[in-house]
Amino acid sequence: MSSQQIQSLLAGPSIDQANSKAAVLLDSKYHTLEDLAQLDGEVAQARSRRDELQATLELSHSNVNALLEETRAAAEEYRLAAQELSLQRHALADELSNLTRNLVSSLSAADAQPTLLEDIETMHRNLKELNHVRSYVQVIEYALRLSAAAVEQISTPPSTITEDSISNYKELYHFAARVSEACSEVEGDGKQSVNLLNFLEKLRDKTWSDIKSTLTTILLSVAEKLKWPMPMTYFSSPQEDRHAFERAFRNLLELQIIGESFTVGAARTEKDGLYPLEALVLPLSMRFKYHFEGTRQTNQLHKPEWYFTHVLNLINDHQNFMETVVQQLISPTKYSSINAWHEFTLLLLPLPSRKLRRTIPSLLSHPSLLAHTIYQALSFDAALTEQGFTISDTSAGLLDDNVWEGVVQIILGKKEWFDAWIEGEKRFAEDQFHDIISASDAWQIADDEDSRESLIGREMQTTNSARRIAALVEQITDRYSPLPDFTQRTRFLLSVQLPILQLYHGRMSSSLDAFETLSSALVRSVPGGLGVSIGTKDHSSVNVDTQALTSGVTGVQRLCKALLSSRYIELSMDTWGEQLFFLELWTEINARPSLRARAQAHPLVPDPSANERDISETTVFDVLTAQYRKLFDRTHDVIVQHVCTEVESSLKAHISAMISNSNPDALRDDIAVSQTLLAPIALLSTHLAYIRSTVPVTSLTSLYRRIATRLSEHIMQRQILYRGNVSLTEAKYIHAECELWVETSNGALAGALGGGRNRVESPWSKLLEAGRLIAAEGDSWKKAVDSTFGTAVSEDDWENHIVSVTGYSELSREEVGRILRRRNQ
Repeated sequence: MSSQQIQSLLAGPSIDQANSKAAVLLDSKYHTLEDLAQLDGEVAQARSRRDELQATLELSHSNVNALLEETRAAAEEYRLAAQELSLQRHALADELSNLTRNLVSSLSAADAQPTLLEDIETMHRNLKELNHVRSYVQVIEYALRLSAAAVEQISTPPSTITEDSISNYKELYHFAARVSEACSEVEGDGKQSVNLLNFLEKLRDKTWSDIKSTLTTILLSVAEKLKWPMPMTYFSSPQEDRHAFERAFRNLLELQIIGESFTVGAARTEKDGLYPLEALVLPLSMRFKYHFEGTRQTNQLHKPEWYFTHVLNLINDHQNFMETVVQQLISPTKYSSINAWHEFTLLLLPLPSRKLRRTIPSLLSHPSLLAHTIYQALSFDAALTEQGFTISDTSAGLLDDNVWEGVVQIILGKKEWFDAWIEGEKRFAEDQFHDIISASDAWQIADDEDSRESLIGREMQTTNSARRIAALVEQITDRYSPLPDFTQRTRFLLSVQLPILQLYHGRMSSSLDAFETLSSALVRSVPGGLGVSIGTKDHSSVNVDTQALTSGVTGVQRLCKALLSSRYIELSMDTWGEQLFFLELWTEINARPSLRARAQAHPLVPDPSANERDISETTVFDVLTAQYRKLFDRTHDVIVQHVCTEVESSLKAHISAMISNSNPDALRDDIAVSQTLLAPIALLSTHLAYIRSTVPVTSLTSLYRRIATRLSEHIMQRQILYRGNVSLTEAKYIHAECELWVETSNGALAGALGGGRNRVESPWSKLLEAGRLIAAEGDSWKKAVDSTFGTAVSEDDWENHIVSVTGYSELSREEVGRILRRRNQ
């Protein structure tokens, strides 16, 4: 029952509701007045009912009150019980939370305490680790005891070393092997096992090294009595000392033979060799360190030849001792194939090698010192090679078949160092090139005799710059020809040598460009229009007449020097390309794919793929040789153009004067040289005389033929063919002038062509023929006219008639007819 129902039951009766119900009851029972007679009975009955209900109500009130009291008491009990249960629930929750926290691992929170289970597990792990450590320490302790016992065992060696002499070491070796095998079978954390194995291997190797050092000390103590490491007279030493030395030497050899069965030690290094020779090298190494790795004056970076010479002296000083005494001690053993002197030399090589590794980094910023050091290293390697040193009969040769690369490979084999050297050599060569080009006498004709001329097989002059460039290229060849690797040689050729030749070609080519520009028709027509302005310190300028630089003999001199220079370098490259060094290099470039690829990518080297069938017919300089040949031909053309242009320009005044003075009455009967003709005649004579004194005969012949042929054609056209009609007197003047050109040429050449006057006249033959035809008279004139214009005369007869008149038959019949028509007759 709800509280609302209880409250409604406890509430008092409603008067209004009672009245309403009474009215409804009366209305339903009493319909008329007669029915009211029964009202009194009903009233009495109602009062009786009221009394009963009142009594029941009071009883009900008392029961309700009692029930309410009981209910309140029960509710209070329930409330107290519920409160107590709530407290118990919270207590249980707290206890459960505590229990839960106690079960959580300490690893889940930083400030939590470890659980008991975790503590127990930790103690178990620690116990297990301690057991492992105990086993680990026991292994180490046992190995250390074996190591100490092995060294102690050999400290007083017997007369002969056997495996029994190193039984403790043998036990150590096998113990390390057993531990290694056991560790490989155990699963789990392998880090400790690896550390233990590394320790045992290092201990094993150190023990062997200590055994070796003990015997080494014995050998050195005996060798000191023989005055080692000084050069000694072994057989003059006491016999007892010699026997002790030989016994100690053999003991070390026997130890090495035994050690090979144990495969002791790490991979071979450059310091490894025969044990006794390693021992003998030790005092030499200490002396080397004293002199060249300390603060002594002998330790100079710029004097690498000092320590190289020192090592060479050691090798030579002890060569006799190695080849006689030591070789006899080695021959009866397993190492009988080893050459004692070569082995001794091999063990001395780490001395300069170590020095190079330490000094080269500080030399990288000093290209000259780096290059000097490399050159000395190459010289050192060459000296050893000349003495017959090889590693094929040494301990290194027994392990592999590698060829000795030399100590220089320490530098060249490291890309950074080799690149630094190449870059330094390139800068040095370029500086030398610029010094040569910038020298005041660079373009002067060299006066001194050059021994290279006979080598090249020619006699020709050249400029100082060409001769010095050739010498620089040969100097570069000398610097890299000793390099052992063809890849390094190819790199030097492509990076240093060929660019110098290309620079010189570019310099002369640009000079020709400038010459052609300054001597062009525009410059000649506008004098001073393209003058060169040279700045001075006070910011003023001085104008230089460019015409003076290119006109007259000065211009020819410049061109002849370019001609001689290009020809000299071209012939030099032909000679270099046939030398054995460059032939081998070119063969290797064609044979090796890597070098072929590098050559194909370089513009100054012939493409190997294009010459697969004709390798023997090409050289490494073919591309540059072709460029210099083109430059030579171009210079040849410019010289012809320059000489002919100047002579033709000078001849214009004379031709104009002759045309303006064509009055026959003004001409004298005696033939005299016109004053206007003297200038072009003298100019041609000067040019030819200088060319004759400068260029070789072959070039002189070609130049003269082309110059004379062009001038002959020019004069014939201007003076004869396109001049108009001339009189006999004028024709005689023209003929005299034609003969004068030949005489001038003959005098200027002074017999340099050989073959007499005929070789001089040959290029002028057409002009001479035209001059003699137009000046012919009498029977000669009649024969020439009749045979030329006569229709009954055959070509052969015509040629015979012309030859009889002029001595030549170079012109065609039509040209002869045109010339004859120029006469007024």
